[in-house]
Amino acid sequence: MIDFNRHPDSYKHWQLRIDGDVAHLRMNVDPAHPFKPGYELKLNSYDLGVDMELADSIQRLRFEHPNVKVLVIGSAQERAFCAGANIWMLAESTHPFKVNFCKYTNETRLSLEDASQNSGIKSICAVNAACAGGGYELALACDEIHLVNDSNSAVSLPEVPLLGVLPGTGGLTRLVDKRKVRRDRADVFCTMAEGLRGKRALQWGLVDAIWTKSQFAEKVGERARSWAASLPARPAKGIALAPIRAQITDKGFRYQHVEAEVDAARRTATVIVHAPSGPQPKSGADYEAAGCSAWALQCWRELDDAICQLRFGHEEVGLLLLKTRGDRSAILQVEKDLLANRSHWLCREILLQMARTTRRWDLTARSMYALVDGESCAAGAFLELTLGCDRVYALDDERVQFAVGPLADGALPMSHGLTRLQNRFLKDPAQAQKLAKEQPTLSASEADEQGLCTYLLDPIDWEDDVRIAIEERASLSPDALTGMEASLRFGGAETCDSKIFGRLSAWQNWIFTRPNATGDEGALTRYGAPESARFDWRRT
Repeated sequence: MIDFNRHPDSYKHWQLRIDGDVAHLRMNVDPAHPFKPGYELKLNSYDLGVDMELADSIQRLRFEHPNVKVLVIGSAQERAFCAGANIWMLAESTHPFKVNFCKYTNETRLSLEDASQNSGIKSICAVNAACAGGGYELALACDEIHLVNDSNSAVSLPEVPLLGVLPGTGGLTRLVDKRKVRRDRADVFCTMAEGLRGKRALQWGLVDAIWTKSQFAEKVGERARSWAASLPARPAKGIALAPIRAQITDKGFRYQHVEAEVDAARRTATVIVHAPSGPQPKSGADYEAAGCSAWALQCWRELDDAICQLRFGHEEVGLLLLKTRGDRSAILQVEKDLLANRSHWLCREILLQMARTTRRWDLTARSMYALVDGESCAAGAFLELTLGCDRVYALDDERVQFAVGPLADGALPMSHGLTRLQNRFLKDPAQAQKLAKEQPTLSASEADEQGLCTYLLDPIDWEDDVRIAIEERASLSPDALTGMEASLRFGGAETCDSKIFGRLSAWQNWIFTRPNATGDEGALTRYGAPESARFDWRRT
């Protein structure tokens, strides 16, 4: 299993310093510590291990340092801010690893934007030298970009001209959707390997401020301090985040509240999530006292880790089977208490963690079936996971109940901003509104009538029908399924976030398999070689 746990005390590639209400995160990648052996991380280029530390830093700021109002991301190296994703790592990686790596880095940068939008942690990217590819994509995820105005410092997205691929971490979308750069200028910029410097970068809207090298540190510091001073007061003390570790079992792996049973022969994994048991915190102060051990935080951090483990460690698992277990009333009470105390910083952060985890679930490129049987707890946020699945199979049994919870009305939005009820009932918005408002508890047959399940199965047919459904799904092309599911899961209007995953990632997935990029004579394969790439010039 991959250990996604990181801690500032053992970072290899980042330096985190807290200075009152301003945090400084400096990138200083150690070339000798790649995630896997076989390549060097030169010029502050990054791989999965580097990004794990970045994700950990953002998470720790939210929970351990809630006093921080502004984060300054910079580089500890003079020659490079960041050269982007390591090319040799990409060239040597399997196709699934490349795609999941891009997805993970996308989700990390989305968490940085989420911290700004919902936690009030504003971010400044201090670009002190050359900033290319994924480095500039990290900058684009920040609220402001400040650039040194000299002959060495430039921003660029060179993937198309140099590698024959796309910027893999949302760069194209953020240019035009977030920063609203003109399309023609974006077109020029994305085909210029050398990028743009100083005044032109500022004029085109690629950065927010430029400073001479001698002024740079002072001006960035002034902006961070003045911005922090203008923001509302924040709590002084946070909670410590303990590592999330799974126990390997003969069936797969298990945490305290989450289990994953992997059936390699059938290419399936059953994900079992358990509702809280025993007394749970009632107030913000109670949650602070409980720390990271509270079910509402522990369970969702465990599920988050389990999703990443399945993505990276079980590439041939094509179908996830969701089972929920536990007391419906317990999970609904936890949600009511969290919502009632939403003004408390920790309750808000826990809700945001739940939202990020449910979105990571939505964005997982595996088929997902929810199996709602007599032992299920299809309630509250567990119902959100259920509705996030491609199909819902429900047992027609008096023990089965679906309970719409208080978080269904917008606390756990999908990547395109809709609730899962709104996404499910695009043709009938009134039905989504009615269910969210009334928060009913429904029998299996009532849930079927209300449109919350795909198939309502008789107990006699349950095992055979579920088995046949699993076998049929496992027999279909994984590539076709990935494209189909990504197209169907997010109905309605798009947002910047959903475009990054539904449009950019889908195209990048295809491009990564094309000979023009990764063939023997492709641009990514021949990067750094004396021979130029040879392309198949047919446009498709």
